[in-house]
Amino acid sequence: MLNRTALIVRPKEPLIEWARSLDTDGVLPSTAGEQTVYLVPDFDDDRGFERVLKQVWSEIFERELEGWYVDEAVWPARRTLAMFKKWFSIEYHTVIEDLCAWPLEDDENFHAGG
Repeated sequence: MLNRTALIVRPKEPLIEWARSLDTDGVLPSTAGEQTVYLVPDFDDDRGFERVLKQVWSEIFERELEGWYVDEAVWPARRTLAMFKKWFSIEYHTVIEDLCAWPLEDDENFHAGG
């Protein structure tokens, strides 16, 4: 078992509306589609969840926005944790089992070096 918690954020209507306002090809975020899983420090309870969320929400928000539009000039300028919670539903899973025999690797670092 890994000493991580998995966070999954799913778009809510404000993100979908924002993407719709920018989109020219008809593809929009989906609440039911495949989502990115973010591994974050582990925690034991809802207080721990809030503590970790305060540490990572900004980076996750930026990654999610970048997934839809890379031009930061059109991103909402005044992003807050409250806004993040309005734009995304957040699901967490504290039990992470690694069934692979090989070590974890950061794909970004792997490609950068090779």
